[in-house]
Amino acid sequence: MKNTIAILDYGSQYSQIIARRVREGQVYCELFPWNAPPEKVLALEPKGFILSGGPNSVYAEGAPTLPDYIIASGLPVLGICYGMQLLTHHFGGVVAGGAEREYGAAQVTIDVENPLFPLSQQKVWMSHGDRIEALPDEFEVLGHSANSPFAYMRHRTKPYYGVQFHPEVNHTENGRDFLQAFVSKVCKVSPEWTPDSIIQQAVEAIRKQVGDAKVLSAVSGGVDSSVATALVHRAVGDQLSAIFVDNGLLRLNERQLVEDAFRKHMGVNLYVEEGEEAFLTLLRGVTEPEKKRRVIGETFIRLFEYHAKTLENPEFLVQGTIYPDVVESAAPDRNQAARIKSHHNVGGLPEDMQFKLVEPLRYLFKDEVRAVGEALGLPAALVWRQPFPGPGLAVRCLGELTKERLDILREADHIFTSEIIQHNLMRTRDQNGVAQAFAVLLPVKTVGVMGDERTYEEVLALRAVQTDDFMTADWAALPHDFLGMVANRIVNEVRGINRVVYDITSKPPGTIEWE
Repeated sequence: MKNTIAILDYGSQYSQIIARRVREGQVYCELFPWNAPPEKVLALEPKGFILSGGPNSVYAEGAPTLPDYIIASGLPVLGICYGMQLLTHHFGGVVAGGAEREYGAAQVTIDVENPLFPLSQQKVWMSHGDRIEALPDEFEVLGHSANSPFAYMRHRTKPYYGVQFHPEVNHTENGRDFLQAFVSKVCKVSPEWTPDSIIQQAVEAIRKQVGDAKVLSAVSGGVDSSVATALVHRAVGDQLSAIFVDNGLLRLNERQLVEDAFRKHMGVNLYVEEGEEAFLTLLRGVTEPEKKRRVIGETFIRLFEYHAKTLENPEFLVQGTIYPDVVESAAPDRNQAARIKSHHNVGGLPEDMQFKLVEPLRYLFKDEVRAVGEALGLPAALVWRQPFPGPGLAVRCLGELTKERLDILREADHIFTSEIIQHNLMRTRDQNGVAQAFAVLLPVKTVGVMGDERTYEEVLALRAVQTDDFMTADWAALPHDFLGMVANRIVNEVRGINRVVYDITSKPPGTIEWE
């Protein structure tokens, strides 16, 4: 593929969103650590570079720098936030600590005609402490904000641009158009990254990696593992077997839904492993979230290894790992970013596992995964199921896990999610709505009054969010009457809960899941 963009990651939690925005324009891109070997980056044959933001100061000891090959290539460059400051510093401009940090919404005035933004007032998102005090001689200012006199700049003769704001986030109203204009107008890249091309390249890569070896797929019934399994099945056919572990951490009726989907719609040889006793035994007394994830990740692998002995010892294991999983786990290829939480299939895997991993979705976002699933012919009910974390209800049952508490959570969660579906509030291909909704059982008990008697029972939190990329999310403003009805049903129908609360925290600062 020749029409590509290379993104250098300087440690911003928004770096993958840049990649997603580029992909939305049907242009392939890859994200590299800023200090990746030049030959690895240039092997992509990019038509341009984007430098991400980051938490550093250009003057700090050991601060990330601008690699020499970027400028030597002569290709277009867009610097975002820290990336803009790097360009400024490299060409001899002045970067200094601002009198005030600029964080949140701001207005940028576009003062000079340019190919990326029209002359206008633009609502943008800022997140920086340092700012540019003087541009290099070769650059001109294109726009300013109240606190950043050089909020938007370009080189006078070369295709180098810099912005102090973050065009990749939703809060920058025309940020998508800005990034896609840089890709199409400055980098001269045409759109060719489509679901069909993704499938073609994934199938070729899987066949090259696997050869004639046996493959085992770990499926959960969610869209990620389903699409990953379908891709591998298209690539290697009967070399693939799938395994589903009933770990006791599933939603209500999850097992039957998974069996029906895989056997009826995908034609994959599916094995079901009983694992509830093993998981709950190993998780007994474990309350720390990261330890839960590590225990679950290792237990999955050990069960897969055990089961593999009856399947001619498959060499490869398929997982539905996607980009946000990698980001939040700060996986080895994302070592510039801080760890938010370990995903059981990224940061929770044992070092001595016997399998080699096949992860065909590792660098896809959720919307890309769904588009690929539809192109593969998977049923809409499977493609548009709301996400479910690999560790299951273990990360929604806060505190110690017991079968009793999990059963309480399972029943309450079903009431909430089924009512959202019945009231047509869930997002589908054809309508916006709630992208993910679930219940969380808190490690808190409160006093209540039921039947004129004092109760001392569990607290349940309801969580519903709207998001496109699952990297950022807004809490869903569900109707008050709806929330009241759901809370009333839960308190009356689920024994053990006497209080229901609703989470109105966006991501960031929160995460979508609670653990």
